[in-house]
Amino acid sequence: MRFLTGLMLTAVAAAPVAAAPKSVEVRPYGTTKAGQPVREYILRNPHGAEVHIISYGGIVTQIDVPDRRGHRANVALGFGNLADYEAHNQDYRFGAIIGRYAGRIAGARFTVDGKEVKLVANDGPNALHGGAIPGFDSKVWNVEPLRGRAPGVMLRYTSPDGEQGFPGSLKVTVKYRLQTDDSLRIDYSATTSAPTQINFTNHSYFNLAGAGSGTVLDQTLQVPSSRFAEGGDGGIPTGRFLPVAGTTLDFRSPRPLRQCLKMAEKGCNHSWVLPFDRKLHLAARVADPRSGRVMEVLTTEPSIHIYTAGYMSGNDKGAQGGAYRSFDAVALEAQHFQDTPHRPEFPTTLLRPGGTYRATTIYRFSAR
Repeated sequence: MRFLTGLMLTAVAAAPVAAAPKSVEVRPYGTTKAGQPVREYILRNPHGAEVHIISYGGIVTQIDVPDRRGHRANVALGFGNLADYEAHNQDYRFGAIIGRYAGRIAGARFTVDGKEVKLVANDGPNALHGGAIPGFDSKVWNVEPLRGRAPGVMLRYTSPDGEQGFPGSLKVTVKYRLQTDDSLRIDYSATTSAPTQINFTNHSYFNLAGAGSGTVLDQTLQVPSSRFAEGGDGGIPTGRFLPVAGTTLDFRSPRPLRQCLKMAEKGCNHSWVLPFDRKLHLAARVADPRSGRVMEVLTTEPSIHIYTAGYMSGNDKGAQGGAYRSFDAVALEAQHFQDTPHRPEFPTTLLRPGGTYRATTIYRFSAR
């Protein structure tokens, strides 16, 4: 995360369909229960890769990439229509932009400059993903197609002072670009009118064999990190960074995701430590031996939180028509550490007026 002075990226209200570049298709996606129209934006690159994004929640609904034989499949879990996203996505947050604060804040409160900020507890005594609903993941964002070599869209949302309990009017910009190397690049930017805590991420769930194809436990994970954040009660970090050596969280060499089951019945739901220098670093690599698809995650953020979807109940059907069950996907959330407002030893998530938050995450797809 970067907190700099000066530049703030901007966007305008959703552009007319006719104004979109040829590499960005815009079409209606439905209307929310509150009567807000939602649009779908389809990004295509010259290789035939596609990324679908909707203005509701900034959700990435579909990512089509080829396998080693050139056959394309959607590798991102999601629902098939807007009504299902409105009805069910609070339990999953498939593909959505998460804010104001991704992860947990202990006790659903924190202090800024001596003033206590009270949030809404929605995960036991703690606030998860900002606490109060709705968060960024169920807002209708203003979207504008981007012009340039890489097809993309720019999303903008202004979170009013006091939303979810957080201080400050927060102006947020998120850019999605589909690059020629089949990478989905996400750039975040934000400014605030008052000191506040922020932590953004994208909450996509991936199955490199294809969404709805079953378990990911035989796909391999590599995380080139020697430390993880120790978790305490309710998933709140203790503040200690522990070595992965000698633990089941040692993925420095590729290992099947099934290894996560040795840590806990529900699998991995842990944060690994990345460099704190604000440069792009490889955070994780997932590979599917059957299809040959590989996904690399690069980020400027200091942590990657990896969740093997152990709490998916099987009660809800995805876009492919089948139920999503435990371990049918893996989420790789590049973000700051959970509960940073209470952990001065962690890289800060405090944003002040006059500063600009910036972060970049890249999901890079290939096949071998």
